Amino acid sequence: MQYTISATAFLAILIVIRLRRRTEARSRTDEAFTVFTAVVFGVLIAATAWGHAILQLVGIAVEATH
Repeated sequence: MQYTISATAFLAILIVIRLRRRTEARSRTDEAFTVFTAVVFGVLIAATAWGHAILQLVGIAVEATH
């Protein structure tokens, strides 16, 4: 049996693990790497059906607040 994991799933897991750490324990480099990882995750997920659904939900939320 062989398991595979996509880059998007790996980045999502990595972001969750990194964000669970206490803020005081992070250095500027550590925070910058977390932000970079989150941006790359956003770029990878944007082209998927999930990304389009999130975009539509955010659009609905924006319209509801105006």
